[in-house]
Amino acid sequence: MSYAIIKLIVFFVCFGISFYACSAIQFEKIMKVRQPGKLIVMLFLLSLIMGYLSAQAILELTIMNGLGM
Repeated sequence: MSYAIIKLIVFFVCFGISFYACSAIQFEKIMKVRQPGKLIVMLFLLSLIMGYLSAQAILELTIMNGLGM
């Protein structure tokens, strides 16, 4: 039970950090934006993927190797 809570907290922290980092990228200068809704969805999905991967990397390097528990 406690591992699931730790995993969820780490994921949300990583998601928030990746969303903050991705929001600094100016996608308007990189590509033509005709529909800003698609840009927001892309930003959300990119942050979700980056948050998941970074959370899994953190958990794999710490808790799952026995360093945390």
